[in-house]
Amino acid sequence: MAMISRLKSFLELVNDCDNFPYYEVDPEEHIKLVSSYFKLHLEGGEKGSGPHGYLPEWVVAAMPWYGRWIVDYTEKRVTPAPMAWKMTSQVDVIRDTLLRAKELKKFKVLEGWRNELYPILGHKSETEKNISMERSASPLFGINTYGVHMTVYTYTEKGMKIWVPRRAKTKQTYGGMLDNTVAGGLATGERPLQCLVREAGEEASLSEQLVRSNAKACGTVSYFHIRDHRAGGEAGLLQPECQHVYDMEVGPTIKPKPNDKEVDVFYLWTVDDVKRHLAMGEFKPNCALVLMDFFVRHGILTAENEANYIEIVSRLHRKLPFPTRSS
Repeated sequence: MAMISRLKSFLELVNDCDNFPYYEVDPEEHIKLVSSYFKLHLEGGEKGSGPHGYLPEWVVAAMPWYGRWIVDYTEKRVTPAPMAWKMTSQVDVIRDTLLRAKELKKFKVLEGWRNELYPILGHKSETEKNISMERSASPLFGINTYGVHMTVYTYTEKGMKIWVPRRAKTKQTYGGMLDNTVAGGLATGERPLQCLVREAGEEASLSEQLVRSNAKACGTVSYFHIRDHRAGGEAGLLQPECQHVYDMEVGPTIKPKPNDKEVDVFYLWTVDDVKRHLAMGEFKPNCALVLMDFFVRHGILTAENEANYIEIVSRLHRKLPFPTRSS
């Protein structure tokens, strides 16, 4: 008979996702880890801008910089240098470097190339308003990334029920795990609601009219994640991330349905069902945090029933290490 793993507490689920050490908790470990990374800087302004991301030493050693970057081994920083390569922009340097790394098969994570751009916010360049990089490469540079997550729920005779999708086993990241009803990455130039509408149609067959009329913005969830093998590609890459969170209550006739190859099936589960699968570790790590935030806002997770309530709530809204708005 197969052994059943020990069930995880809510705080353990938080620790699984928000797992980059806090300075306040362990300053020695935090400083040791941060000092081991190279920092991503960008040109612009008198002194440039940054840091905008953290790169492990082994990423710096393997990346085909080819003189297009200033790689400072003393200060441990990397900066795109378009003038050194007679290119027009830092975006060109970033794109061409990553394409070369992909061609040379330098990093497994680039096998999941998306042809989607993620923004690098907070730069001070007067000539480049939008500096971005290929989505699949973002963990190589450890930049802040952004997304949208929505929990769709309904009420039945048995009380609240939540629509929960299971990710396709063929997905490159977290294949076969449980997810939030609708979720997706926020691309360069895309607004959160615009992204939500797109993802709702692609993943759950939910109409634009339904989403725009009923989805309620509920703030953000943020965390600093050190990736493991489930994320696809190399383990140990960094993912500081902020999710724009939405709720949408629907009637019994509204039923999400898979509309692409990213979702296998949708389940309609009671709150207790969702809690059980959370405890079993079946949810994608960041989706577990979004559900805990949902439980807090709906009075399901409270100080009366959770001893670690204050710690959990504070950890759902971590201050990210890099700029989160455009200059």
